[in-house]
Order: sequence, then structure tokens, then C-alpha cells
Amino acid sequence: MTALNLAQASELLLNITHTTFAYLKTLPPDPAPSQPHALPFPFNVRRLIGLWKLLFLDGKTFTRDPGKDAQYNRGAYLIEGPGHCAECHSDRNLLGAIKPSQRFAGGADLEGEGWVPNITPHPDGLAGWSVGDFEFFLSTGLTPDGASVSGNMREVIRNISTLSPEDRRAMASYLVSLPPRAGAKPPKR
Repeated sequence: MTALNLAQASELLLNITHTTFAYLKTLPPDPAPSQPHALPFPFNVRRLIGLWKLLFLDGKTFTRDPGKDAQYNRGAYLIEGPGHCAECHSDRNLLGAIKPSQRFAGGADLEGEGWVPNITPHPDGLAGWSVGDFEFFLSTGLTPDGASVSGNMREVIRNISTLSPEDRRAMASYLVSLPPRAGAKPPKR
């Protein structure tokens, strides 16, 4: 399971955060001792988090686009907030922040294994995918040509597939509306 990072957590509405926290407080404590952080320098220096936040977080919560319909806004909320799709599907700078010009355009897998695809409607991404293709993918984990997801995306699809068909359609509608962006090329093996 992936955790929300600071950027995506700021997208969540405050009441959802409070509700989730209240639920977590009802769960029994985990008896396993906490593991120490295993982050490399400079990410292991906690005082630098404030500086990172100042540089890369705007502190804004999700706001609906009044020029778009309810389905688009629902999809935008789910993709940008709780879904935090850009966290894996975007290239990063040296400080670990998403490069805005590469948002959703794919990049190196953050866990160091493989490559995460470009999910924008760019020719090196998913330009040929329709709303229906995305809906099918979000329900089954199968691409239009029959390939299946692997790695952490399997768990993501397992979770998304439990959403309502309306939520999956909203997510699909938002994904096809993303601006096309050329993605970074995976390293040659």
C-alpha cells in the first residue's frame, strides 16, 4: 500500500482528513515496533521538510473548476487527491518534487524497479485511450490490448475497482482530459 505524501494530503478536504483520523483512532494499536526511517540524505533530515514544503507546496485544498461539469470535478478530485496518481506517474526533480511539466507523463519507478507509464493523451502515452478504455482498465487492470498491470499498480486497481462505476467513469473522464505531455524515455537496457 502506498502512503499519501505531503503534496497529495494537502489536496484532501479537511473534513475527510478528520473523519479518517477518527476512524483510525478506533483501530487497535499495531503491536509491531515502529521501524526507523530509511531515507537517504538529505531526506532523512526532518528539519528540511519545512523548507521543502515552502518550495513545493501551495497549501491549497481542492477547488472545483466552475467551467467544468460535476463528473470532471469528481474525477479531478479523485485523481489529484485520494488517488494521488501523479505521485507515481510523474518524473521528479533532484529534491523529490514532481516536475510540473512532467505531471502524469511517467518516469522512473520510485521504488527503483522499472518504469511508470505516461498516462496523458500524448502519442508516447495513452493517446488512443477512450473514457471506456480507462473505465475498463480501472475496473479490471487490463489495457485495451489485453496487457495487465504489474507491481504496485495491482493493489491500486484492486482498490479502485471497488469504487462505484460513476466514480471510475469520473476518473476516466478526467484522465482523457489531461494535457498531452511527452514523457521521459526509459533507460535502455
